[in-house]
Amino acid sequence: MNVVIYARFSSHSQNEQSIEGQLKACYEFAQREGYIVIGEYIDRAVSGKTDNRPQLQKMIADSAKRHFEAIIVYQLDRFARNRYDSATNKAKLKKNGVRVLSARENITDDASGVLIEGVLESMAEYYSAELSQKVRRGMDLNAEKHLSTGGNVALGYRVDENKRFQIDESTAPTVVKIFEMYASGHTIKQITDYMNSQQIKTSTGAEFNKNSLRTMLANRRYIGFYTYKDTEIKDGMPRIVSDEVFYKVQDILQKNKKAPARAKADIEYLLTTKLFCGHCKSMMTGISGTGRNGTLHYYYTCNNAKKKLCKKKNVKKDYIEDIIIIEARKQLTDENIAKIAVEIEAVCEREKDGSNIKRLKKQISEIDKAIENLMKALEQGQIADMVADRIAKKREERADLEKALAMEQMQYVSLSATEIMFFLTRLKNGDINDMQYRKMLITVLVNSVYLYDDGRLTIVFNATNGTVSVDMELIDEIESGSFLDEDAPPTSSLVEHLNRR
Repeated sequence: MNVVIYARFSSHSQNEQSIEGQLKACYEFAQREGYIVIGEYIDRAVSGKTDNRPQLQKMIADSAKRHFEAIIVYQLDRFARNRYDSATNKAKLKKNGVRVLSARENITDDASGVLIEGVLESMAEYYSAELSQKVRRGMDLNAEKHLSTGGNVALGYRVDENKRFQIDESTAPTVVKIFEMYASGHTIKQITDYMNSQQIKTSTGAEFNKNSLRTMLANRRYIGFYTYKDTEIKDGMPRIVSDEVFYKVQDILQKNKKAPARAKADIEYLLTTKLFCGHCKSMMTGISGTGRNGTLHYYYTCNNAKKKLCKKKNVKKDYIEDIIIIEARKQLTDENIAKIAVEIEAVCEREKDGSNIKRLKKQISEIDKAIENLMKALEQGQIADMVADRIAKKREERADLEKALAMEQMQYVSLSATEIMFFLTRLKNGDINDMQYRKMLITVLVNSVYLYDDGRLTIVFNATNGTVSVDMELIDEIESGSFLDEDAPPTSSLVEHLNRR
């Protein structure tokens, strides 16, 4: 399996030796597991509290090229400092068939950690607008002040230490040149070829392509609009391109816009990054094929089998997903729901009381004591003006610390056991034929699945100890190969069949 390594050290208490140590441990882990390391992504002197890290963003963008199947980190805090960022970025990687492995920690994380990320990913995407508001509060505050809310910064800009957008003098001329070239009649291909020949990179460090260039040419930030969600604020950004050039470019884009091609079916392989060949342990990923009657069918295939290194047979997508869905829902007993809720609440509380939060709380407590002592001094008749001035300064310090504490706490998601139980109970009673429901069930509960050609099927769940094996009736069906037959029952029929058992 091809993998890459991601390493990071922050600007305090760590140095280049930290990177060397991380890389050494990651390479040793890869060698033990038989993985092939094809690249490294390293962020130096960059905090893990933000995902606005150049190499992290480049790695996520590169995952779409499907050149690697996993990312190895020394430990998970190198990848992300809080669960929400971790869940969000892992979801992006999962769509590209890439998972995150820790060289120092068991599997990917402890059971509670895996559960909380699955719950966060699902709740944020499908259910809880309230949760999204809690997590995004800090971003909304930044947006009101036209500050960076994290993520990739458009080419031509940089973010200063106060999170304000500034023009990047080294890359802004490239932006102007691209707009002027397109306005003067150059094609998208001509511009991308020119930029790539000059080894000029996009804001993510990748080569230019037609999609990235079109996105750039339509970006209204270049004429001073600060954009956040569905809101645009005029003069909220420093301008790089003139209105005349920008709107000329928009007219040309509109004229050159071709009729949209017929939309392709968006098939989602729910077991991506979770389904493995039981024989060689390689990941199984989605493929499609046309049957004898011209119908398109979808399968999971062993990645090593594609390279002729394994003889694992393909398995029909809907069939294996149905089996996992049914077995996953069985795990949502009242006892397990209560257990999961308590574990996730405990993880939230532990992470919310991190070292930086403790430090800020301690400083606030010390200022409160100082103010109390100054008030006593004022009561005892000490120089009133001097004492009052010191009290005012201490209160200003306290206000700044409270603001910093609030921003720090917003980095962490707070979920109560009651909220989690409500969510999981709804998950237990969902529509098994609904695609969003099926995705949630697998995201939250399924850790990994190992499939063999001799009929064995082992599922590792996040919510239970040990493994679950599929019963002999299903094993017989797998051995007979009926799930590969073009006339196999559709999803709804198989679900009914499994529910009857």
